[in-house]
Amino acid sequence: MSEICRQLHELFNGLPRCRFPFDELAIPRNGIYVLFEEGEYAHGLDRIVRVGTHTGDNQLPSRLKQHFVNENKDRSIFRKNIGRAMLQRENDPFLEQWNWDLTTRKAKETYRPLLDEQKQRQVERAVTAYIQANFSFVVFRVDGKGERLEWERKIISTVSWCQECRPSSTWLGLHSPKKKIRESGLWLVNELYKDGLTWSELEELKAIVQANTSCSGRSLRSRR
Repeated sequence: MSEICRQLHELFNGLPRCRFPFDELAIPRNGIYVLFEEGEYAHGLDRIVRVGTHTGDNQLPSRLKQHFVNENKDRSIFRKNIGRAMLQRENDPFLEQWNWDLTTRKAKETYRPLLDEQKQRQVERAVTAYIQANFSFVVFRVDGKGERLEWERKIISTVSWCQECRPSSTWLGLHSPKKKIRESGLWLVNELYKDGLTWSELEELKAIVQANTSCSGRSLRSRR
């Protein structure tokens, strides 16, 4: 699994890299994204710290905007987990309110009167600043929802099993209240430690990626 993971890192580190601000029109409408984070390395390359996709059709660009731009942690579990780690690191009691999910009408009626909205905006801005400054990504096109979810699961599992993909001692995720994030070194709690890629699936994935990659934005060279 470690060797397959190494080849995965070589594959994704070799693709055109994007970071904020990115050209939304250059991103495929359907596909998978792979995130890298400043200061995190594995296999002598930038370490994969998150893999994600989308369920609705033609939603990859908007999904990336939910992570990088839109300040609403209830629409991006990635943003929510970044904020959780920040607040936990500071032992900030606002973490309790940050964990509230305000997407439903009932939740808004229950929690909105209790919410420190000024603090909420402050944390959202801090999360945005951290993500925009520290994360880069690559994308590749996969049109079918079932295929996207299957490749996402396989890639995540492969990286989670790899003993060489360990976080640095300063990685923000080590402050996460989520044990799975701390232990895996990934900004993920789902699809960890399942069936990883086989050698034949890795070759199939390489063919898909190399034929369907696209991105445009400020480039970020891999550091070895």
